[in-house]
Amino acid sequence: MPAIKNKTNFSPKGQQLLDLYNQMADSGYMTSSGRKIEAAYNDFELVKFKQAVSEQFDKYEIKSVLDYGCGGSDWENQQIFNGQSAKKYFDLDHTYRYEPARDIDERTTADAVVCFDVMEHIFVSDVPNVLRDILSCASTLAVINVACYRAAALLPNGENAHITQRPPHWWKGMVDAVSIEFPHVSVFLLCSTAYDNADAFPVFCDAVRQADPCFEIGY
Repeated sequence: MPAIKNKTNFSPKGQQLLDLYNQMADSGYMTSSGRKIEAAYNDFELVKFKQAVSEQFDKYEIKSVLDYGCGGSDWENQQIFNGQSAKKYFDLDHTYRYEPARDIDERTTADAVVCFDVMEHIFVSDVPNVLRDILSCASTLAVINVACYRAAALLPNGENAHITQRPPHWWKGMVDAVSIEFPHVSVFLLCSTAYDNADAFPVFCDAVRQADPCFEIGY
């Protein structure tokens, strides 16, 4: 499939922020405790939720994945998924990555888009457009995890790296509002209230809501 390029139009402040993340990718970053971290974006964030994600991939018969804001995630070579690659662990045929801070852009339409530890790094005015970009790349499923707490990492300007800190239901409302434009994409939203604790909302899509015989729909 041809890659989908330059779909996200960042605001001027969003572009300035992206420049700061580029600096962090190149030079590392400081933490709030004064420690210097040399290797930025070096974790496979999805591993914490591999069982929940695997269940959704099985349910929706996912065979291709776009990792949106992948950081350092390597689906081909990472050996932390029960001693095998993430691609093999999830039984995938194709994997693609998008990480603007590292000039990686393999955006294309995939069965599922996964986005872990990304949205809290987006300037708040750009959140709706980034969500649209995510959902436009998903043919079936989007799995979105958002951190709702302060990060240990600091931006080069000294601000906290989790610049958009909002409670879980703020994110649920934002995703609900945008996902209506993509009625056939099911969304699995996980909001982390701490590094090792997350609230998972029921999977939803607007096509299911439209087919629901009730008017009062709470999911």
